[in-house]
Amino acid sequence: MDSSVERVDDLVTRLLPIVREVMDVERWQPGGRDRPYKARYQGHLRVEAAEAFDRLEPQFAKEGAGLFLRQEEGNQVFLATDEFPEPKPDRLWLHALLAGATFLAVLYTGLGYGRSYAHENPTQSLLGQPLALGLIYAGTLLGILATHEFGHYLAGRFHKIAVSLPFFIPFPGGLLGTMGAFIQLKSRPRNRRHLLDMGLAGPYAGLLVALPLLILGLSLSQVKTIEAPPPGSIGYLEGNSFLYLAAKFVVTGELLPAPADFGGQNQLIYWLRNIGAGAGGQFGVPYPLGGRDVQLHPMAIAAWAGLLVTGINLIPAGQLDGGHSIYSWLGSRARRFWPFVVVGFVALIVVWQGWLLFAALVFLMGRTYAQPLDDVTELDRGRKAAAILALIIFFLTFTPAPIIGIPGR
Repeated sequence: MDSSVERVDDLVTRLLPIVREVMDVERWQPGGRDRPYKARYQGHLRVEAAEAFDRLEPQFAKEGAGLFLRQEEGNQVFLATDEFPEPKPDRLWLHALLAGATFLAVLYTGLGYGRSYAHENPTQSLLGQPLALGLIYAGTLLGILATHEFGHYLAGRFHKIAVSLPFFIPFPGGLLGTMGAFIQLKSRPRNRRHLLDMGLAGPYAGLLVALPLLILGLSLSQVKTIEAPPPGSIGYLEGNSFLYLAAKFVVTGELLPAPADFGGQNQLIYWLRNIGAGAGGQFGVPYPLGGRDVQLHPMAIAAWAGLLVTGINLIPAGQLDGGHSIYSWLGSRARRFWPFVVVGFVALIVVWQGWLLFAALVFLMGRTYAQPLDDVTELDRGRKAAAILALIIFFLTFTPAPIIGIPGR
């Protein structure tokens, strides 16, 4: 017999009495060759899954094996695998380079917003000058993004999950100056509870920073009449989410952008259409020319972008924060949401063509979730509530039509 096969068979035998301490073992078998494990034990747990995993993991590690716990057709399965490799260290120079490039790209975009706002609202105040407004925009947006990503990072470190520092993504010339940021998982979370904590720490932390900055930014903004752009040019309005619409109402006392005339429409129907399709002259929602809207202070633009990023990150699919949340809550049943998310994005292409890219990404990668080592331990009541709240926040912050173009007249 091959010596490697003998070693695997011996491993199965050595680990069996240890596994029997926590499981009524019905079947066990060695791995190797076409089986992606060293040993497999199937049966029914006699203790809670989290306790069983905690008791077995150090014993498996002594044998040079990693440990997975899975649910298969009503049975629990322990898998002994190869040892997990040590995570590679962060390349600090790369994180610093991307952060610096993103700051410059966001500042450049902010200077454009600052010049526009200063032109429409002239003042002698230093904080009203284009450079100061650009810095306010950059500080607000990057502060929200950094809070979001370090929420993930700190939660991961707390649960001893190997995670990278944030990678910021510059997008010079874009509407925001950045395409956001992300962190990289270098090791699997221990169980679904840890996955949920890490996945939701980011959007919750980012939202807690974005909301007060949005209120402050809106209080610095001006409500003005919406003029038609000059002929041959295009003006832009930011799209509404339910939370953004509510924030504008809290600060201004108005639902904005308000058209000059509702054209006999029921106002509730109008605003539902406005959120769903934007004020883009389609689906019964007229361009609000001659009506009133907030001319956003650069801080408010950045905070609105923070809400937009939160809504996108909470999409319940794949490796997004919402994907981590829904998988932590429902396990493999989360994959049932995937077709509905894809169909939803395809439908939204009619409203905003930018969703075409997201539809393609969700179609290609939306079924791949971050699976923890212990995939049997379920969420406790508090974490289930947090997952449900995340789904509610997704619906409140998601913006179906992020940018609405208004042709000049």
